[in-house]
Amino acid sequence: MSALLSRLSAILFAACLLLTSQILITPERAGAADPGYLMLHFTGEGATGQQMYLSHSTDGLHWNDLNDGASILRSTVGTKGVRDPALVRSPDGSKYWIIATDLCWGCGSTVDGSINNGSRSIVVWESTDLVNWSEPWLLNVAGAIPDGRNAWAPEAIWNPATNDYVLYWATNVPLDGKTKHRIFYARTSDFRTITTPQIYIDRPGAQELIDTQIVEVPAGVGNFRYVRASGDGEITLEGSNSILGTWTNLGNLSGIGLTGATGTTGTAVEGPMWMKFRDRNEWALYLDQYATRGGYMPVTTANPSAVGTYQIPAAGSYNMGVNKKRHGSILNLTAAEEARVLARWPSTPAKRLQSFNFQDRYVRHANFDVRIDQNVTSADAQFRLRPGLAGTGTVSFESVNYPGYFLRHANYDFQLVRNDGTAQFAADATFNQVAGLADSTWSSFQSYNHPDRYIRHYAYYLKLDPITTATGRADATFRVTS
Repeated sequence: MSALLSRLSAILFAACLLLTSQILITPERAGAADPGYLMLHFTGEGATGQQMYLSHSTDGLHWNDLNDGASILRSTVGTKGVRDPALVRSPDGSKYWIIATDLCWGCGSTVDGSINNGSRSIVVWESTDLVNWSEPWLLNVAGAIPDGRNAWAPEAIWNPATNDYVLYWATNVPLDGKTKHRIFYARTSDFRTITTPQIYIDRPGAQELIDTQIVEVPAGVGNFRYVRASGDGEITLEGSNSILGTWTNLGNLSGIGLTGATGTTGTAVEGPMWMKFRDRNEWALYLDQYATRGGYMPVTTANPSAVGTYQIPAAGSYNMGVNKKRHGSILNLTAAEEARVLARWPSTPAKRLQSFNFQDRYVRHANFDVRIDQNVTSADAQFRLRPGLAGTGTVSFESVNYPGYFLRHANYDFQLVRNDGTAQFAADATFNQVAGLADSTWSSFQSYNHPDRYIRHYAYYLKLDPITTATGRADATFRVTS
């Protein structure tokens, strides 16, 4: 995210206002024996691109989009858009949080509105296993800041000195009536309540600073325990031995030819995102090529505090996958975490369910109710047939545009509902796929917990009914199609 008011026009044309925030685990949490890396990110503009996406890598340089490149979480609060996510793991690995900017750029938000009257809250999700996430909630972080106009690019890092998290983000508090983003911080233990916000980083004069991100460095590498990279017209590096202590300016990365404020030579980059290679003392600092809309690319170093050691990898030595990677966070996975993540979001193509007796109609959700409608080609009518939540050899239907939401019956009616992780939900959302009751080349779906009933449509709405007539058999028959 640009840190200069003079760069706002460039940002407007690029539709790319927000930057990376993220949390890196300490090196001890995942070691050389652990398998891979997980990147949480958003992909671009619009209501679809500004949601949560995951990518996986085995080497930290070659990335594969999970979930067939579709989002894995969708915000239902605030602006209903999310950018700049940070993926936070508790020190004991028992909890995870996603924190993100509450902004849907291009979905009704204007430049001036986002800067001067944006959301003062960030979006938060919580999980105990990295795959099943709570409903999102809003955490008001900037409301107590005098004349604070927004809250962008949140990040958090565990602070052993205070035994809680330092949560920090950018807020515009204008200077002489002009835009001036600074970094504020507060402490939290649960991402539901925070201490009174304080200024964390404030550059001199009118200089803005919107994105900053910290990595913890092991003993014996460089002179500092922590190094932070900030987008403030350049990518500036600073070092410290205390998260809330004094930071030393180490220089910037202008020498590698990628950074530079608007009007300078070279390709401008922003949104720094750290990653520690698990099997060696080497780091990748991913930088977003905002000026060319190129998304992330890595630069590497064996000493994060030494600005002269950063290098651009050779052409062809990295691959960012199909989706553009924007402003995110990388987690070094343990073997158990990787197994859960890859099992939850495998490559499962989106499908539609076509009605047998009304073949111009397809199953779709509308306002979370479920029916069959004519010629629906939107994501409302697209589902992923996942392995059944409640039993082997069964199926469950997960929404494409509301990931984590499944077709579920309640009182024999159907709705699209978020998986709450309970056994009751799993049973209600699980079905046996059998030969079509009206045509064996099609399919019918028998309820897992009410095996005498099947999915059928009635007056175009989906119901769970016993099937005893020819009409019922036709209503309960569907084709699974692309």
